Amino acid sequence: MFPAGTIRKIWNKIRYNSGNFLEVFNQNRKPFIKEISLSKRWITMVSLNAKPTIFINPERCIGCRHCEIACAVEHSKSKNLFSAIFEDPRPQPRIHVLPMGAYNVPMNCRHCDGAPCVEVCPTGALYHDEDGAVMIKPDKCIGCKMCAIVCPFGIPEFDYLTGIMFKCDMCPDRRAEGRPPACVEACKTGALQFGTIDEIVNTVRKATAEKIIKLKEGEYEEEYNGWDLFRALNFEIIKINEGGSE
Repeated sequence: MFPAGTIRKIWNKIRYNSGNFLEVFNQNRKPFIKEISLSKRWITMVSLNAKPTIFINPERCIGCRHCEIACAVEHSKSKNLFSAIFEDPRPQPRIHVLPMGAYNVPMNCRHCDGAPCVEVCPTGALYHDEDGAVMIKPDKCIGCKMCAIVCPFGIPEFDYLTGIMFKCDMCPDRRAEGRPPACVEACKTGALQFGTIDEIVNTVRKATAEKIIKLKEGEYEEEYNGWDLFRALNFEIIKINEGGSE
Protein backbone atom coordinates (compact mmCIF):
# COMPACT_ATOMS: atom_id res chain seq x y z
CA MET A 1 0.00 0.00 0.00
CA PHE A 2 1.26 3.48 -0.83
CA PRO A 3 2.47 5.14 2.40
CA ALA A 4 0.31 8.23 1.78
CA GLY A 5 -2.74 6.10 2.73
CA THR A 6 -1.43 5.68 6.26
CA ILE A 7 -0.49 9.34 6.45
CA ARG A 8 -4.02 10.31 5.44
CA LYS A 9 -5.58 8.09 8.14
CA ILE A 10 -3.36 9.54 10.85
CA TRP A 11 -4.00 13.09 9.68
CA ASN A 12 -7.78 12.56 9.66
CA LYS A 13 -7.60 11.20 13.20
CA ILE A 14 -5.77 14.35 14.28
CA ARG A 15 -8.07 16.66 12.30
CA TYR A 16 -11.34 15.23 13.63
CA ASN A 17 -10.07 15.35 17.21
CA SER A 18 -8.90 18.94 17.03
CA GLY A 19 -10.14 19.59 20.58
CA ASN A 20 -7.51 17.24 21.90
CA PHE A 21 -4.92 17.90 19.20
CA LEU A 22 -1.71 17.48 21.23
CA GLU A 23 -2.75 14.18 22.77
CA VAL A 24 -3.77 12.64 19.44
CA PHE A 25 -0.67 13.98 17.70
CA ASN A 26 1.69 12.66 20.37
CA GLN A 27 0.06 9.21 20.15
CA ASN A 28 0.63 9.12 16.38
CA ARG A 29 3.87 11.09 16.12
CA LYS A 30 6.22 8.16 15.52
CA PRO A 31 4.16 6.32 12.86
CA PHE A 32 3.35 9.67 11.22
CA ILE A 33 7.02 10.67 10.92
CA LYS A 34 7.99 7.14 9.87
CA GLU A 35 5.42 7.03 7.07
CA ILE A 36 6.37 10.51 5.84
CA SER A 37 10.01 9.39 5.70
CA LEU A 38 9.09 6.24 3.77
CA SER A 39 6.84 8.23 1.44
CA LYS A 40 9.56 10.77 0.61
CA ARG A 41 12.08 7.99 0.07
CA TRP A 42 9.69 6.12 -2.25
CA ILE A 43 8.85 9.24 -4.26
CA THR A 44 12.53 10.20 -4.54
CA MET A 45 13.53 6.72 -5.74
CA VAL A 46 10.81 6.63 -8.39
CA SER A 47 11.38 10.17 -9.68
CA LEU A 48 15.18 10.01 -9.77
CA ASN A 49 15.28 6.63 -11.47
CA ALA A 50 12.66 7.52 -14.06
CA LYS A 51 13.36 11.16 -14.91
CA PRO A 52 16.02 11.98 -17.52
CA THR A 53 17.77 15.31 -17.15
CA ILE A 54 20.92 17.17 -18.19
CA PHE A 55 24.00 16.51 -16.05
CA ILE A 56 26.94 18.93 -15.99
CA ASN A 57 30.65 18.20 -15.58
CA PRO A 58 32.44 21.58 -15.32
CA GLU A 59 35.86 19.90 -15.51
CA ARG A 60 35.16 18.97 -19.13
CA CYS A 61 33.78 22.35 -20.21
CA ILE A 62 36.21 24.38 -22.33
CA GLY A 63 33.98 27.44 -22.64
CA CYS A 64 33.37 27.13 -26.39
CA ARG A 65 29.69 28.14 -25.91
CA HIS A 66 28.63 25.75 -28.65
CA CYS A 67 25.78 24.71 -26.37
CA GLU A 68 24.49 28.29 -26.22
CA ILE A 69 24.46 28.59 -30.00
CA ALA A 70 22.76 25.20 -30.45
CA CYS A 71 20.12 26.13 -27.87
CA ALA A 72 19.35 29.47 -29.54
CA VAL A 73 19.06 27.81 -32.96
CA GLU A 74 16.78 25.09 -31.58
CA HIS A 75 14.45 27.77 -30.21
CA SER A 76 14.53 29.86 -33.39
CA LYS A 77 11.76 29.97 -35.97
CA SER A 78 13.91 28.59 -38.79
CA LYS A 79 15.93 26.02 -36.78
CA ASN A 80 18.83 27.04 -39.02
CA LEU A 81 22.00 28.79 -37.81
CA PHE A 82 22.46 31.10 -40.79
CA SER A 83 18.80 32.11 -40.83
CA ALA A 84 18.42 32.39 -37.06
CA ILE A 85 20.96 35.23 -36.73
CA PHE A 86 18.79 37.42 -38.98
CA GLU A 87 15.51 36.70 -37.19
CA ASP A 88 13.72 39.46 -35.35
CA PRO A 89 13.60 39.07 -32.44
CA ARG A 90 16.85 37.15 -32.33
CA PRO A 91 16.47 33.75 -30.58
CA GLN A 92 17.94 33.56 -27.10
CA PRO A 93 19.77 30.62 -25.51
CA ARG A 94 18.33 28.94 -22.44
CA ILE A 95 21.75 27.81 -21.21
CA HIS A 96 24.63 30.09 -20.23
CA VAL A 97 28.31 29.24 -19.74
CA LEU A 98 29.86 31.24 -16.89
CA PRO A 99 33.66 31.56 -16.58
CA MET A 100 34.58 30.91 -12.95
CA GLY A 101 38.30 31.30 -12.48
CA ALA A 102 40.02 28.39 -14.20
CA TYR A 103 36.71 26.66 -14.95
CA ASN A 104 33.66 27.25 -17.08
CA VAL A 105 30.29 26.25 -15.65
CA PRO A 106 27.29 25.64 -17.93
CA MET A 107 24.14 26.79 -16.14
CA ASN A 108 20.75 25.49 -17.21
CA CYS A 109 17.48 24.48 -15.60
CA ARG A 110 17.79 21.52 -13.22
CA HIS A 111 14.08 20.62 -13.68
CA CYS A 112 13.78 20.03 -9.94
CA ASP A 113 11.30 17.71 -8.30
CA GLY A 114 9.04 20.00 -6.31
CA ALA A 115 10.51 22.95 -8.22
CA PRO A 116 10.12 26.23 -6.27
CA CYS A 117 9.36 28.08 -9.51
CA VAL A 118 6.37 25.81 -10.14
CA GLU A 119 5.18 26.15 -6.55
CA VAL A 120 5.34 29.95 -6.52
CA CYS A 121 3.78 30.65 -9.94
CA PRO A 122 0.44 32.36 -9.22
CA THR A 123 -1.16 31.51 -12.58
CA GLY A 124 -0.01 27.91 -13.09
CA ALA A 125 2.08 28.91 -16.09
CA LEU A 126 4.90 26.63 -14.91
CA TYR A 127 4.30 22.89 -14.79
CA HIS A 128 6.03 19.50 -15.11
CA ASP A 129 5.54 17.58 -18.36
CA GLU A 130 5.44 13.77 -18.61
CA ASP A 131 9.26 13.58 -18.58
CA GLY A 132 9.53 15.75 -15.49
CA ALA A 133 10.78 18.81 -17.37
CA VAL A 134 9.63 22.18 -16.05
CA MET A 135 7.75 23.94 -18.84
CA ILE A 136 6.12 27.35 -19.32
CA LYS A 137 2.69 28.08 -20.80
CA PRO A 138 3.26 31.50 -22.43
CA ASP A 139 -0.45 32.30 -22.54
CA LYS A 140 -0.67 31.98 -18.74
CA CYS A 141 2.55 33.82 -17.83
CA ILE A 142 1.99 37.37 -16.52
CA GLY A 143 5.69 38.22 -16.22
CA CYS A 144 5.62 38.66 -12.42
CA LYS A 145 9.20 37.31 -12.21
CA MET A 146 8.47 35.34 -9.04
CA CYS A 147 9.97 32.20 -10.60
CA ALA A 148 13.25 34.04 -11.21
CA ILE A 149 13.32 35.27 -7.62
CA VAL A 150 12.91 31.82 -6.03
CA CYS A 151 15.05 29.79 -8.47
CA PRO A 152 18.30 28.81 -6.65
CA PHE A 153 20.13 28.59 -9.99
CA GLY A 154 18.95 31.90 -11.47
CA ILE A 155 17.51 30.28 -14.59
CA PRO A 156 14.16 31.88 -15.57
CA GLU A 157 14.68 35.02 -17.65
CA PHE A 158 12.38 37.90 -18.55
CA ASP A 159 11.78 38.70 -22.21
CA TYR A 160 11.33 42.45 -22.42
CA LEU A 161 9.81 42.22 -25.90
CA THR A 162 7.04 39.77 -25.02
CA GLY A 163 6.70 40.63 -21.34
CA ILE A 164 6.85 36.99 -20.21
CA MET A 165 9.44 34.59 -18.82
CA PHE A 166 11.42 31.99 -20.71
CA LYS A 167 13.70 29.15 -19.62
CA CYS A 168 15.21 25.80 -20.59
CA ASP A 169 12.51 23.36 -21.69
CA MET A 170 14.90 20.45 -22.37
CA CYS A 171 13.92 20.54 -26.08
CA PRO A 172 10.53 18.75 -26.06
CA ASP A 173 10.46 18.21 -29.85
CA ARG A 174 13.82 16.46 -29.74
CA ARG A 175 12.84 14.37 -26.73
CA ALA A 176 9.70 13.25 -28.56
CA GLU A 177 11.95 11.98 -31.37
CA GLY A 178 14.24 10.16 -28.95
CA ARG A 179 17.05 12.69 -29.43
CA PRO A 180 19.01 14.46 -26.68
CA PRO A 181 18.57 18.20 -26.07
CA ALA A 182 20.40 20.47 -28.52
CA CYS A 183 22.99 21.60 -25.99
CA VAL A 184 23.96 18.02 -25.12
CA GLU A 185 24.27 17.01 -28.76
CA ALA A 186 26.41 20.08 -29.49
CA CYS A 187 28.83 19.51 -26.60
CA LYS A 188 31.97 17.83 -27.98
CA THR A 189 33.78 17.29 -24.68
CA GLY A 190 31.07 15.45 -22.74
CA ALA A 191 30.59 18.31 -20.27
CA LEU A 192 26.85 17.94 -20.83
CA GLN A 193 25.19 14.53 -20.67
CA PHE A 194 21.54 13.56 -20.90
CA GLY A 195 19.96 10.58 -19.16
CA THR A 196 18.66 9.27 -15.87
CA ILE A 197 20.80 9.28 -12.75
CA ASP A 198 21.28 5.51 -13.08
CA GLU A 199 22.52 5.83 -16.66
CA ILE A 200 25.01 8.57 -15.76
CA VAL A 201 26.27 6.72 -12.68
CA ASN A 202 26.70 3.49 -14.69
CA THR A 203 28.73 5.38 -17.30
CA VAL A 204 31.01 6.87 -14.63
CA ARG A 205 31.31 3.51 -12.87
CA LYS A 206 32.32 1.76 -16.10
CA ALA A 207 34.89 4.42 -17.00
CA THR A 208 36.40 4.23 -13.51
CA ALA A 209 36.55 0.43 -13.63
CA GLU A 210 38.40 0.62 -16.96
CA LYS A 211 40.92 3.03 -15.44
CA ILE A 212 41.47 0.69 -12.47
CA ILE A 213 42.21 -2.26 -14.78
CA LYS A 214 44.58 -0.20 -16.91
CA LEU A 215 46.33 1.10 -13.80
CA LYS A 216 46.75 -2.43 -12.46
CA GLU A 217 48.19 -3.58 -15.77
CA GLY A 218 50.49 -0.57 -15.98
CA GLU A 219 48.79 0.77 -19.09
CA TYR A 220 47.00 3.76 -17.62
CA GLU A 221 48.37 7.23 -18.20
CA GLU A 222 46.63 10.38 -16.98
CA GLU A 223 45.39 12.40 -19.92
CA TYR A 224 46.33 16.05 -20.08
CA ASN A 225 45.67 18.67 -22.69
CA GLY A 226 46.20 22.35 -23.29
CA TRP A 227 43.15 23.24 -21.26
CA ASP A 228 44.56 21.47 -18.19
CA LEU A 229 47.76 23.50 -18.57
CA PHE A 230 45.76 26.72 -18.85
CA ARG A 231 43.85 25.90 -15.66
CA ALA A 232 47.07 25.16 -13.79
CA LEU A 233 48.56 28.48 -14.89
CA ASN A 234 45.36 30.33 -14.09
CA PHE A 235 45.34 28.91 -10.56
CA GLU A 236 48.90 30.17 -10.07
CA ILE A 237 47.93 33.63 -11.34
CA ILE A 238 45.02 33.72 -8.90
CA LYS A 239 47.33 32.71 -6.03
CA ILE A 240 49.84 35.42 -6.97
CA ASN A 241 47.12 38.07 -7.15
CA GLU A 242 45.83 37.00 -3.73
CA GLY A 243 49.35 36.90 -2.27
CA GLY A 244 49.22 33.17 -1.74
CA SER A 245 52.14 32.20 -3.95
CA GLU A 246 55.75 33.25 -3.93
